Amino acid sequence: MVGVAFLRRIDLHTHSLASDGSLSAEELVMLAHRIGVDFMALTDHDTVAGVPAAQAMGRKIGVKVIAGVELSTEYNQGELHVLGYNPDINNLALNECLEKLLNYRHQRNPLIIERLRQLGIPVTLAQVAREAGGKVIGRPHFARVLVKMGVAASVAEAFEKFLAVGRPAYVKKDKVSPEEGVKLIREAGGIPVIAHPGHLPVIGSAELTALISRLIPFGLLGIEAYYPEHSWTNVRRFVRLAAEFGLLVTGGSDFHGISKPQNRLGQVLPDGGPVPEGVRASLEEWINLV
Repeated sequence: MVGVAFLRRIDLHTHSLASDGSLSAEELVMLAHRIGVDFMALTDHDTVAGVPAAQAMGRKIGVKVIAGVELSTEYNQGELHVLGYNPDINNLALNECLEKLLNYRHQRNPLIIERLRQLGIPVTLAQVAREAGGKVIGRPHFARVLVKMGVAASVAEAFEKFLAVGRPAYVKKDKVSPEEGVKLIREAGGIPVIAHPGHLPVIGSAELTALISRLIPFGLLGIEAYYPEHSWTNVRRFVRLAAEFGLLVTGGSDFHGISKPQNRLGQVLPDGGPVPEGVRASLEEWINLV
């Protein structure tokens, strides 16, 4: 453990049907309310489309919902995800970037369809679009179609066999640079945070320190240290790094619903526990400062 008290009332990393979650924004907030989370951020991939509905539901039932987004950026032949807390969701430059990323997804989806067909799996884009419910199509929607077709026993198996990086139906999507992502969020009035640094292709201390140093001039303000798939060793390391650079420490479950059933709403630590007490106050203080 890291020597702090805990409250099960905060989750700063969640996804809805607006990207690749399995619940609508309203359903997500209602679930948060039922399990005792009263402070959360909706951080859909490359879109803020679900934020207004989530915040409206939050006001109705007493859950504080922070506007958020999770940008996909390019890093070492992999991805660096940048969380943005409390940006102006109507900011022109931010929305132009999100539209560009959405177009990248639209260009990628037919290529995934073609690769699946080459494997003898006759998936159609219409099937996947129905699964997405009119929202942004992502790989979890392809996975759910494959499960319904009987090609995979579960969403996890669909990724493992076909859709994960390096698998036969994976298609790399274009992304913005980490510097551009951080700068866009900061200039939109938001708080840019490195998401789940334990997922980065290279997470050695020297490399991560260099990455943080590289992004601070562009406006980086935080690190998501508390995350259910981090080891306790990495949690402590990321907390120390945040202190070293004077950055905000955040935490979230990365809840998606049925596509990532192991990630449970409100449970953000390696042992399944909640976000440390004080994260909420720190985030609110940073929001007031920026």
